[in-house]
Amino acid sequence: MRKYYQYLGLALIMVFSFYYTEKIALIVLNKNPLMQEINQEKVNYEEAFVNASIEGDYIIPGINGLLVNARESFYNMQELEVFNQYYLVYEQVKPEISLEDNKDKIINKGNAKLKQMSLILEDTSSISEYLEENQYKADLLVDYASYQKGSYFEVINNDVEGFETLENSLNLNKENKYLCLVNQQNRELCLKKKHYLIEPTLTLNSTNYIDVKNKLESGSIILIDGDAKLSDVKLLLKEIKFKNYQIVYLSELISEENE
Repeated sequence: MRKYYQYLGLALIMVFSFYYTEKIALIVLNKNPLMQEINQEKVNYEEAFVNASIEGDYIIPGINGLLVNARESFYNMQELEVFNQYYLVYEQVKPEISLEDNKDKIINKGNAKLKQMSLILEDTSSISEYLEENQYKADLLVDYASYQKGSYFEVINNDVEGFETLENSLNLNKENKYLCLVNQQNRELCLKKKHYLIEPTLTLNSTNYIDVKNKLESGSIILIDGDAKLSDVKLLLKEIKFKNYQIVYLSELISEENE
């Protein structure tokens, strides 16, 4: 029993020693001129989070806030010995209302503040060939029969009967972004798997280019129907470029990470 108390005493001494050593090191660090400058300047670079917007069954993702990690930023700048904003280290701050806590809601638009939008292809065609050749990002609906490992496009499991089999392949190949273009056949399955439920903002077909063009806005999720014309897609891409929107993969559009 005596040895037990001796070991316990040594353990407590080590804990308190570590605690006070850490406190002293922090006091010394905070007196460093560079650290003081970081603490003064960090408020100019931090950003408040943006809550997700929920209306009925629908949700628009939020954006994480950014806090400066002063200590890690100091270590980043230590060799320079001067403040440099490009060496600041940030921590992401989750919104109070977040997509991650509301996966039962349907995403029909990305956050408009980001000036981004996404394209979803219903199948492979001359349109998908054109997008790949010109390095436009897009998502592609696939089933187990049409799925090919290592596609240029971000793939979305659009199978119902073969959902589990395709899901396993996507996981094995590390290509699963857990996206679901929701419909009556797959909604319950996607909810159960906690996938992100997606509904297009707009659908481009062979006859409605003008309507889609007029309704185009930041955050739009555009489904390119199987009968859409390549000529209309090219015009749409020009309009997107003219409005200075960036085309990103769907997983990027709905992400709340602050880049």
